Amino acid sequence: MCGIVGYIGHREAYPIILKGLKRLEYRGYDSAGIALYDGENIKLSKTKGKVDDLEKRINSEISTVGTLGIGHTRWATHGVPNDINSHPHYSNSGDLVIIHNGIIENYGTLKKELINRGYSFTSETDTEVLINLIEDIKKSENIKLGQAVQIALTQVVGAYAIAVFDKNKPNEIVVARLGSPLAIGIGDDEFFIASDASPFIEYTNNAIYLEDEEMAIVRRGKEIKVRKIKDDSLVNPYVQKLQLNLEQIEKGGYEHFMLKEIYEQPNAIKDTYRGRLLTDKAIIKMSGVEDNMKKFLNANRIIVVACGTSWHAGLVSEYIFENLARIPVEVEYASEFRYRNPVINENDIVIAISQSGETADTLAAIKLAKSKGAFVFGVCNVVGSSIARETHAGAYTHAGPEIGVASTKAFTTQITVLSLIALRLARAKGTISSSDFRHHLIELEMIPDKVEKALKSDDYVKSIAEIYKGTKNFLYLGRGYNFPVALEGALKLKEISYIHAEGYPAAEMKHGPIALIDENMPIVVIATKNGQYDKVVSNIQEIKSRKGKIIGIVTKGDQIVKELADHVIEVPETLESLSPLLTTIPLQLLSYHIAVMLDRNVDQPRNLAKSVTVE
Repeated sequence: MCGIVGYIGHREAYPIILKGLKRLEYRGYDSAGIALYDGENIKLSKTKGKVDDLEKRINSEISTVGTLGIGHTRWATHGVPNDINSHPHYSNSGDLVIIHNGIIENYGTLKKELINRGYSFTSETDTEVLINLIEDIKKSENIKLGQAVQIALTQVVGAYAIAVFDKNKPNEIVVARLGSPLAIGIGDDEFFIASDASPFIEYTNNAIYLEDEEMAIVRRGKEIKVRKIKDDSLVNPYVQKLQLNLEQIEKGGYEHFMLKEIYEQPNAIKDTYRGRLLTDKAIIKMSGVEDNMKKFLNANRIIVVACGTSWHAGLVSEYIFENLARIPVEVEYASEFRYRNPVINENDIVIAISQSGETADTLAAIKLAKSKGAFVFGVCNVVGSSIARETHAGAYTHAGPEIGVASTKAFTTQITVLSLIALRLARAKGTISSSDFRHHLIELEMIPDKVEKALKSDDYVKSIAEIYKGTKNFLYLGRGYNFPVALEGALKLKEISYIHAEGYPAAEMKHGPIALIDENMPIVVIATKNGQYDKVVSNIQEIKSRKGKIIGIVTKGDQIVKELADHVIEVPETLESLSPLLTTIPLQLLSYHIAVMLDRNVDQPRNLAKSVTVE
């Protein structure tokens, strides 16, 4: 959940690490710290707050000279956000220093043992326990740092991506991972360490992504050696060519990354179906599906596992798969699925969805499903991510980097990929006619242009936000394909504005939520032309009779809802199954503008981080 970055080479480390931390701040921003080796000593500075706060502190606190260093931006797990609990952490001797992303679950037991051996602790963190465990093993066994790290990691339970160095051996950094991502950038006699590739993209496009239970020793002027932690066997690492570029991870003139990413959705959707959607030939080509077609066609059911926004995309896919391909679908929270001893067998297909490809609960669900013999198909956005490697097959969304913590283009590109899969299976099973199939392909190809048109409502949505920015509660209602969109719209508002919001199926309003409606309650109702329109209109009339304030999301040209609602936001007409790709756009804009008007930190909302790599 935290961001880690490190450098060893011929350049000054400080500017590389500081810039890297700023790019990784989406992973956590409770506190930040940097440790630099100046040729004689470790210089360490850390603080509660954001990386900008750290930068101000460093300028008056330490020398920034040195060609080796590590840095950390934190999302707090063990210990409240403060200066002391911030990373990096020293060992008791002051010789070793560590940064850590993850959780050491048995840190309490280890801490007691270390206290009995004379160690003392200044922080509440599990990480300080780990660095002292490494030091204790190094001293008692009289072994090198790499060996001590390796032995220590066989004694811990939990998740980690770590970087450790010893001031007495300043030509190397030891790194390791289990359950948390770690990339090593390979330059010309220099190495970069980070949670993802964004901190070093302008320096090199060659990277190694460590697998779980692997460690590496990164030495100046030497080749990287990667080993398995458990059996010490050497690994021949795969050096990956990065597709990321610098422009993608900068704001490009937008005030916030979230707004940039909302406006990137037409191109992101197009990039996601490019090369897969061949409308002129009336075919869909997806190698991950084609190579495993027999498994899909013989599947008893599909189980979708995901968290947060990805779970909402999975809910949309339930409607799409069942309606088009006639395959039974269950959608599960990965965090619940992994603990409830689910009934899975070799005839089930599990589709795991994650923007980052690193979501801890989803990864655990994948491993559980594989242990039961199920075929696991991944849908994620990050090439080389853990989910991409753990699944049997999969499809990337090609959304490009998503820096804003509140997902936007991840949601629409996930739905795009899942729609392509469902349509391909429907065609293979014969559950869709040739003409209907072609119609779906044409409509899907037109979605980017229609999203562009939906984005033109931005100024009007902003005027609605101005009216409701002081509201304490919202309700979001939808039916069918757009029920998950109501959930997603409510989540976006909660995430970045801190206004309480709930999403419901429109018909469920009468089973409780209607009691909340009064003249102060805004209700966002998704009432597009295709999909139980008359029923939704009846729900709107029920709200109106109780003086609720109605914000309607309607198909362009709608007149009935326009007469009933206080505000109407139009989206272009499309097929019902594709409507979530359009109806979500004004909901993203509404949450964004309300949050900005409330002076919230839109890209880094409180208590949240982009990639949930711990339980």
